[in-house]
Amino acid sequence: MPAQQITVEALVPAPIERAWAAFTTPADITQWNFASDDWCCPSAEVDLRVGGTYKARMEAKDGSFGFDFEGLYEEVEPGRALTLTLGDGRKARTTFAPSGDATRVTTVFDAETLHSIAMQRDGWQAILDNFAAHVGRQAAR
Repeated sequence: MPAQQITVEALVPAPIERAWAAFTTPADITQWNFASDDWCCPSAEVDLRVGGTYKARMEAKDGSFGFDFEGLYEEVEPGRALTLTLGDGRKARTTFAPSGDATRVTTVFDAETLHSIAMQRDGWQAILDNFAAHVGRQAAR
């Protein structure tokens, strides 16, 4: 039976080129890739090509827990879309679409079975919201 899919999206206050760069550049990823202020992303690695790897270290700031979020790029269409196959075989596809002076970023991902759908949606949405806020802060500079 196929996994249930969950969709999250955010309106990013920047053109697609800037949104894409912030989404795929390790130095940017470490600034936004966490769901709450008590977590951080101390490192990220991106080999942005089909068959390339993605790895982001996720850690609780108090040191109590951490894990590597890893995947392989299955699709890379610069400025348009990317698809990751995660370590457990699930897929996550993120698309970038113009929306006036902004960019609509949408991620559709396969749910896992350990956590509730609501918890997964809320966590991924919080990360995407952090991404939009990060790009917004850059645009304001």
